[in-house]
Amino acid sequence: MTDATSGAPIVIAVDGGGSKTDAVALELDGTLVAAVRGTTSSPHLIGMAATARLVDELIERLLVETGPRPLASANIYLSGLDLPAEIAEFRAGIAGYAWADAVVDNDLFALLRAGTSESDAVAVVCGTGINCVGVRADGAVVRYASLGMTSGDWGGGWHLGEKALWHAARAVDGRGPATTLAAAIPEVYGLAGIPDVIEALHFERIANSDLSRLAPAVLAASRAGDAVAQALVDRQAEEIVILAATTLRRLELLGREVPVVLGGGVIGSRDERLLAGVERGLAERAPLARITVVTAAPILGAALLALEAGGAPADALDVAVSSLQDRQAAVVQ
Repeated sequence: MTDATSGAPIVIAVDGGGSKTDAVALELDGTLVAAVRGTTSSPHLIGMAATARLVDELIERLLVETGPRPLASANIYLSGLDLPAEIAEFRAGIAGYAWADAVVDNDLFALLRAGTSESDAVAVVCGTGINCVGVRADGAVVRYASLGMTSGDWGGGWHLGEKALWHAARAVDGRGPATTLAAAIPEVYGLAGIPDVIEALHFERIANSDLSRLAPAVLAASRAGDAVAQALVDRQAEEIVILAATTLRRLELLGREVPVVLGGGVIGSRDERLLAGVERGLAERAPLARITVVTAAPILGAALLALEAGGAPADALDVAVSSLQDRQAAVVQ
């Protein structure tokens, strides 16, 4: 992927999730030359046309910062590109852009690369939603539709929030056991009580997607000893284990030491009960699995994939890791 511009070649990497989208430009020696951030680019939340426009706007902002440069590679990894038809639709939406021949895939591949360079590996993301991918050295790939309950999925911030509200509503009206979530949930939205939350959701004063904002409250209630919240955390751990172990089995990798990369906002909280449940479950079902929890932003994995696709030397990857980790630390501060 080249053009007639002058200057040192660059690669562009984009990673988009349910809450934010990061885009970076790097030179082939791994030097970070531009970085921008936007809102969610998930087509499940904003539609495919808006996703294509947002990604294009981010890339244009990068190119304004870098100036005219030859483009060695562009790699785009987005949440919500789960089915081949969705990838094809996104490609159709970017057909008129200069980066139309970019590598395009689900953001799980960026998470996977952020956690490991091994050719046999599995990654599970648990953030706004939940998803999993597995790869094998011979090119075999296992992936999931990740369309929520429709495709057999449960987990991530949205499902935790939905189920927490369900339990809280039943606690308030007497159909279920008492839970501190009945008080914690309204606080998240600045409302007086659970009936107000229900009404606000019904009349769309609170977006349904905002149920994911309740996940930290669920984890906090669990840590404080709330039995309802603890049961939700345990169920989340079980779903992560099922995805990872099933993927290893489908790839026929249960008998080998294989990294299982875990990432996303819910996992990234490093909740002790959640991670202990995952470790315990994988020890039983996939005892040779090696767990790696990734707290670095997935844009790191996208950048490494872009550099590798652009022909960057091996030492450039170390430079990129250092540059992007420094940037993440600065953003957090």
